[in-house]
Amino acid sequence: MTLIAILVGTLVAGIGSVWLAAALSFGVLARYTQHMLSLAAGALLATAFMHLLPEAFESQAGAHDLFLTLLFGLVFFFLLDKAELWHHGHEHHQHAAPAQGDGHEHHHDHGHDHGHHHAAQPGSWAVLTGDSVHCFGDGVLIASAFMADLRLGAIASLAVLAHEVPHHMGDLMVLRSGTSNKRMALVKVSLAGAVTALGGVLGFWLVEQLQDYLPYFLVVASSSFVYVALADLIPQLQKHLNARETAVQITWLLAGILLVKLVSGLAHGH
Repeated sequence: MTLIAILVGTLVAGIGSVWLAAALSFGVLARYTQHMLSLAAGALLATAFMHLLPEAFESQAGAHDLFLTLLFGLVFFFLLDKAELWHHGHEHHQHAAPAQGDGHEHHHDHGHDHGHHHAAQPGSWAVLTGDSVHCFGDGVLIASAFMADLRLGAIASLAVLAHEVPHHMGDLMVLRSGTSNKRMALVKVSLAGAVTALGGVLGFWLVEQLQDYLPYFLVVASSSFVYVALADLIPQLQKHLNARETAVQITWLLAGILLVKLVSGLAHGH
């Protein structure tokens, strides 16, 4: 039962996020890209602080060790960022474009998810490889959440879906720059997204073997969510906006938090 739930959750998060990204990039939702960033940031922070961390701290594991894991997790994702930026730095600086009006092609020089998205078009395989590895990791994190609690797994899947959308939008843009074929770009990124399910299956097996370490898996998952929200999404929202635009941004951020709360309530009702 848990394995089926993990497969459904990882496929929804992995492939659903790609299709939503395509709708935001190419379709009728293109104008809502900035709102999606706010929503994703709210959803990630709410999932980490209202669900994953409380679940981990309710276990027998010591608070000191869990906080240490959280700290190491944040530093690890920061170093991962640095490694990716260093690797893609040359193409990034040669091909950097000014930020677009929809706020999607941003010019921040960071990016656990975004740093390579101005890379030269021949780097599309690098983009897909990086994407696949990232999705695999997401799958393991989702599996950890499902192993702790089905409700928690559903919330983690939603949070992964939310934070993968901006990431996949960047991938689609890079792939589109090399080919005019939207469908081919979509198929390639969808296949990378499907790797999330492989991570889920491995995660199921891994966490079952290491049941005592589940609280630590949950803390690592939450450090990933907190890092992406604070280092990657929120800096893109830190622009000088008028009062009305700021209010809209905050509303979408709160909507992300409320959405997680709502999904939690529905899942609990089951």
